[in-house]
Amino acid sequence: MTDTTKPFAGQLALVTGASRGIGAATAIALARAGAHVILTARDARALEAVEDAIAAEGGNATIAPMDLAEPDAIARLATAVAGRWGALDILVINAAVLPQLTSVGDIDPVAFTKALTVNVLATQTLIARFDALLRKSANGRVIGVTTTLTTAPRAYWGGYASAKAAQEVLLDCYAQEVRNISKVRVALVNPRATRTKMRAAAFPGEDPASIKAPEVVADRIVALLGEDFPSPHRETLAK
Repeated sequence: MTDTTKPFAGQLALVTGASRGIGAATAIALARAGAHVILTARDARALEAVEDAIAAEGGNATIAPMDLAEPDAIARLATAVAGRWGALDILVINAAVLPQLTSVGDIDPVAFTKALTVNVLATQTLIARFDALLRKSANGRVIGVTTTLTTAPRAYWGGYASAKAAQEVLLDCYAQEVRNISKVRVALVNPRATRTKMRAAAFPGEDPASIKAPEVVADRIVALLGEDFPSPHRETLAK
């Protein structure tokens, strides 16, 4: 008999940027739903804290500290996942870099390059390295966490918005490429205003209590993963 409280039992999920915020909340929610979750981020101690939170609820997780901007880091992870599990059911691309908010003419090239590397190049590499493992799943799904700024650009957000827009295009194209030849489905989720460290850096005067918690976004992502959504799919959460 299937445990309805553990709808993702036996499934493997990989969450990037899982050390805090939406990534951590999503990883915990996925583990609560029965998935074994691979947690990736640069901060090993923060990942260990998330792993401990998952274990405290009886869930299972594996930490994989890594920098998405490091050459070959994703390739090494994919090789390890293939060797241990052989397939990947869920990929949540959440990690992102927010460069300094400034005019387009004043964008720092070093910071912009880092944002492009993590937000765009790493997304392409994740797809390239995990596509074969996603296709081996009976229900491969990819979730990309995006932003309103890709469709409604705002002054001084050019560096971040352009990188995230490029990420969206990659994921949308990938969805179209695989939808008729595999079971892999792709969705973009725009969480809108959410209580995260990145949000606090961008809006230092904002009252954190006035916006939703990451857990609200995580619950919707997990619910979406359980639905038969069309691919590509895009949805925007309420404020």
